[in-house]
Amino acid sequence: MAAGEAAAAGGEAGAGAGIPGGGVVLLGAALLALVLLGAWRLWRRWRRRGGRGPRAEDGPAAALPRMKRRDFSLEQLRHFDGARTPRILLAVNGKVFDVSKGRKFYGPAGPYGIFAGRDASRGLATFCLDRDALRDEYDDLSDLNAVQMESVREWEMQFKEKYDYVGRLLKPGEEPAEYTDEEDAREHGKQD
Repeated sequence: MAAGEAAAAGGEAGAGAGIPGGGVVLLGAALLALVLLGAWRLWRRWRRRGGRGPRAEDGPAAALPRMKRRDFSLEQLRHFDGARTPRILLAVNGKVFDVSKGRKFYGPAGPYGIFAGRDASRGLATFCLDRDALRDEYDDLSDLNAVQMESVREWEMQFKEKYDYVGRLLKPGEEPAEYTDEEDAREHGKQD
């Protein structure tokens, strides 16, 4: 065997050394799966930011204009339950989010539909999907323990990342803030 052939054979043996033949194939398949997953996630993000517009199966929520910033009392929030109007709002930790694009989860027939038009904080903190987790009056969450409050904050962060923040949930007697169109546009620009 010539010196060049020996070096080439040694290089090939070194590349797969320590990994059985089937392991190299599995490693290659795993890398391909990661690349495909990354490409799919990029495609989804591109579509959400206006790549080709809403699809027909996205339903009425896709056609809704972005909601102007405003604050809500519990009574006002209840109107946005997905049954009376296509827009679905819910509150988490005093913040109101437009979850209309998540209709399959938060709509009347969705698994989390109980939270539509309501303050979902207690239910999310306690992992409870029963009516018992909902309060008809303002809920200050003061009886929740530290772990439950941390859970509420984590849910709030997830909603901030995925859905539009549209305002605050008002405490009894609290007056709504006046939001200018400029503030509203600046905040919506931060979310995109």
